[in-house]
Amino acid sequence: MEFFKEPLEFEWDAGNREKNFLKHRVSTTECEEVFFDPHKRMIREVLFPAGGRRERRHVLIGRTSEKRVLYVVFTMRTGRIRVISARDLSRRERGLSA
Repeated sequence: MEFFKEPLEFEWDAGNREKNFLKHRVSTTECEEVFFDPHKRMIREVLFPAGGRRERRHVLIGRTSEKRVLYVVFTMRTGRIRVISARDLSRRERGLSA
């Protein structure tokens, strides 16, 4: 079952644009590319406290066009994908991408 309906729309603001690049050297383009990887895997869904309510967050593992394997945490807001964080897989997580 496919989770995403195309065309995909992303929601970015200055905070989440800069945070992933400064902390993990992951660009917004790389984050978005993972969602188009035909071999991407949704591995987890959690409810996260956010502003007095619980927000559903998802973990996606996939490759960029340059074959970089990323671990992306995101939520859906008003039909758009909002990336919370993105980073390279840890050594322990590499088995999840196989």
